[in-house]
Amino acid sequence: MPETRETATKHSGTGHRSRLRTRLLDGGAEALADYEVLEYLLFAAIKQGDTKPVAKALIDRFGSLAAVLNADAKALQSVKGVGETSAAALKSVALAARRMARGEINQKPVLGSWQALLDYLTIDMAHLTVERVRVLYLNTQNKLILDHHVGDGSIDEAAIHPREVIRQGLDIGATALILVHNHPSGNPEPSRADIQITNRIAEAGRLLGIVVHDHVIIGRDGHVSLRAKGLI
Repeated sequence: MPETRETATKHSGTGHRSRLRTRLLDGGAEALADYEVLEYLLFAAIKQGDTKPVAKALIDRFGSLAAVLNADAKALQSVKGVGETSAAALKSVALAARRMARGEINQKPVLGSWQALLDYLTIDMAHLTVERVRVLYLNTQNKLILDHHVGDGSIDEAAIHPREVIRQGLDIGATALILVHNHPSGNPEPSRADIQITNRIAEAGRLLGIVVHDHVIIGRDGHVSLRAKGLI
């Protein structure tokens, strides 16, 4: 029985998926291009057919693999070929990446796992489209005891109150903290407001026995430590 065009396409698609799987398993971290990683992730949601056009459309729309995985589910579904199941498959990978990165800093002295902390914060915050403020509270062993989401919006005293930040630390028995926020523009360089609010919180901490170890600003273009820049 002669092979129809539909059958040939199905066989071709099956072969392509098999080849991608082999390259993924045998080739290491750089075996697949970014769009091919998305292709493979979409296999779980799109059982048959070519996922390459959808994967490339996602890269074109959001700009990078990381941006795709961090995109809002509704925004993902605005791309032709991406339904709720596909969006959920992509979001599950982003969630897994966050959980893995956070696992590297849980129950370990944060100051001794600094790169792991930066990796976690970058995965979690670098692609946010809003400015988010967090305070990482540490105990006497510098282990993380609370990752507190203070709020979204510009980092100033209208959004973050120095004495409230320190009071929260006292309530949970923290002896130190690290301030964190992101710059949606991508550029992590600190503003004057960033520096001012950091120094006010550090001063409030000195009065009440809580050390401000650092203020880390995360952006798509990298990160900045105010401590490393001599601004604390």
